[in-house]
Amino acid sequence: MTDLKNKVVLVTGASSGIGAAVARGFGNCGARVAVHYRNSRSQAESVARYIETQGGQAFLVQADVTDSGGVDRMVAAVHERFGRVDVLVNNAGGFVKRSPIVDADDDYIDAVFRLNARSVVAVSRRVIPLMAAAGGGVIINVTTQAARTGGGPGAGLYAACKGFVSTITRTMAKELVKDKIRVNAVAPGVIETPFHDGHSSPEILKNFANAIPMGRLGTAQECVGAFLFLASESACSYVTGQVIEVNGGQVMP
Repeated sequence: MTDLKNKVVLVTGASSGIGAAVARGFGNCGARVAVHYRNSRSQAESVARYIETQGGQAFLVQADVTDSGGVDRMVAAVHERFGRVDVLVNNAGGFVKRSPIVDADDDYIDAVFRLNARSVVAVSRRVIPLMAAAGGGVIINVTTQAARTGGGPGAGLYAACKGFVSTITRTMAKELVKDKIRVNAVAPGVIETPFHDGHSSPEILKNFANAIPMGRLGTAQECVGAFLFLASESACSYVTGQVIEVNGGQVMP
C-alpha cells in the first residue's frame, strides 16, 4: 500500500495483540504511527522501535481512553507532533471479565461499556474535526464476530458493546461522508493474542478452534491486511460503512 507512506495513523491499544500488529503493519508501509498505550509502556516502546527500523516514524502516547480528559490530551499530543491525523484505528478494548448478565452489577456494566463502546465515540469525536479541516481521512473501528453471535460464555456485555461499535460505524459513515471521511470496521474472530489471557481457558479456546472451518485460531498478523486495505485510498476509496470479517469462516454473514 504505497499510498500509506507518510500518513499519520493513530492506533489505540497498540501495545499488544491486534493493535500492535496493525501499528507495525502501518510502519512497514512507511506511515507515521502514534502508538497508544494505557499501562504497557515497555511493550509500546518495542512496537515503536520496530516501526522506526522499518522506515516509519513512531510516537508514543499514553492515555486511558475511558477518561475524556485523557482522550483530549492524547489527540492534542498527536496533532501537535504531526500536524494532522489521517487514519484513526479505534482498537482499544477488552473483556474486563467474563460474567453472566444476571451477575452484572452497575460498575461492571459501566466499565465494559466505557472501554468498548463509549471510547470509540470519545476518540472519534475529537479526531473528526481535525480530519474534516484537513480535507478528509479514514476511521477504522474494531468490532468482533461476537457482535453477530452474542459472544461466548460470560462475554455477552462485551459482545453487545461491539454490536454498538458495528452500528455506530455505519452511523458515522453516513454522517461523515460529506467531510470525505470514510468509516469502516474490522471484525476479528477468535485470535490468539493476550486479549484472552486470564479470560479464556485452554478448553474454551479449543472449543472455539473446533468450531472454525479452518480448524484453528487466527493470528494478529492475519488481521493486518484488512486494516491496510481499508486505510488505502488507492485500494478502497469507494468503501465506507462496511464491516470486514476476519474469522477463518466461523461466521459467514
